[in-house]
Amino acid sequence: MSQPRESLHGQWSSKLAFIMAASGAAVGLGNIWKFPYIAGKNGGGAFVLVYLVCVLLLGIPIMMGEILIGRRGRRNPAQSMALLSEESGHSKKWQWLGTLAILSGFLILSYYSVIAGWAIDYVFHAAKGAFLAKNAAQIDSLFSQMIANPWTLLTYHTLVMLATTVVVAKGVESGLEKAVYVMFPTMLLLILILVGYAIDTGYFAHGLKFLFHPNFSVLTPKAVLMALGHAFFTLSIATGTMMIYGAYVPRHISIVSVSLYIAIVDTLIALLAGLAIFPLVFAHGLEPAAGPGLIFKTLPLAFGAMHFGRVFATLFFLMLVFAAFTSAISLLEPSVAWLMETYHVKRARAAWVCGIAVWLVGLGTVFSFNTAKNWTVFGKTFFTGLDYVTANIFLPLSGLAIAIFCGWLMKKEFLLAELGCDDGLMFACWRITLKIIAPVAVGAVFLYSLGILG
Repeated sequence: MSQPRESLHGQWSSKLAFIMAASGAAVGLGNIWKFPYIAGKNGGGAFVLVYLVCVLLLGIPIMMGEILIGRRGRRNPAQSMALLSEESGHSKKWQWLGTLAILSGFLILSYYSVIAGWAIDYVFHAAKGAFLAKNAAQIDSLFSQMIANPWTLLTYHTLVMLATTVVVAKGVESGLEKAVYVMFPTMLLLILILVGYAIDTGYFAHGLKFLFHPNFSVLTPKAVLMALGHAFFTLSIATGTMMIYGAYVPRHISIVSVSLYIAIVDTLIALLAGLAIFPLVFAHGLEPAAGPGLIFKTLPLAFGAMHFGRVFATLFFLMLVFAAFTSAISLLEPSVAWLMETYHVKRARAAWVCGIAVWLVGLGTVFSFNTAKNWTVFGKTFFTGLDYVTANIFLPLSGLAIAIFCGWLMKKEFLLAELGCDDGLMFACWRITLKIIAPVAVGAVFLYSLGILG
């Protein structure tokens, strides 16, 4: 057995630090923006139940595999997969699938930062009372004006990338860890305050019923595949994040326990977001299945008609900014680690090179909402095309690669050593999941996303 490697970039100072950092990476716009509207669109409770099953049976095992690869390799995703494949007697060409994960995170961050900028803009709108006593047409116009102004989007995109780069440039303990110690508890506190506000609407029971009372009559095979896909990717699987964060995990920390904690926190916040949002929606007779506009069009309408709406709208969008930022720093870190290790570049320089590169690619998203909105390829703008490729091709392929790599390629002795467990029933179930169940499930999501299945 090979000697344990050490990370070139330091490590998390404690188990709590890693759980908060990884949970902050997983808890992003996908939980607070996407989860409530896709749950609303697919009948609420039935969708949530399938989602929870998928997280437990598939999301957690794959996340364990990704963290395991990172900790054993102690390098960026590409180099870790090269080292571990060679260690198990296979070709180093598996590094290209690690590179795909890094590229996925890089490209996702390029448009994620633009959307995070929307939340920043809405913090200021909310604080100024721009939502008060407005009708649906006026709220819709506010959103349309924002995305139609390239300078507004460019300003906030630049601000998000600047802050992200500064934090990542400071390193693991001084940058990433300190940021999540401030951002994550603040975000959690804000969302709990908003849930308390939702309880006071008188429609909290409606929100509870909507989220937790299963209505299987509206649960279609398409909805099941959506729940499966969201369970994989809400945990930040396949973007290189969990792999690089895993590279900084101390040897004594249990991969099994931290994976469970991360999944629980991530799912809890997704459900809390629903409990904060849906009572407000029902209180004003709005549509819970409003699509992506639920956050930026429907909710401002509700806030504008409620007591203390200005205060709580500001808190809501501030919470959204914090959630987006903890994810943004995690998406940049794999690229920075790759540049440092491949070209022996110091962290600060690597962070600025990667940050500027992401910013430049993000300009395509900025202008695809306004000056270049009519420039399309196969009917897709730069943003919709990039979103389609990353979400429907890159992420499923990366997730599939992680499952196959751990399930089929890595030697059992290495897996047991990293998990710190015996060769018993639990280990056998985990490995069968990665060998057979996860590849079939991820393959189904991949075929569905391409329009071949469903």
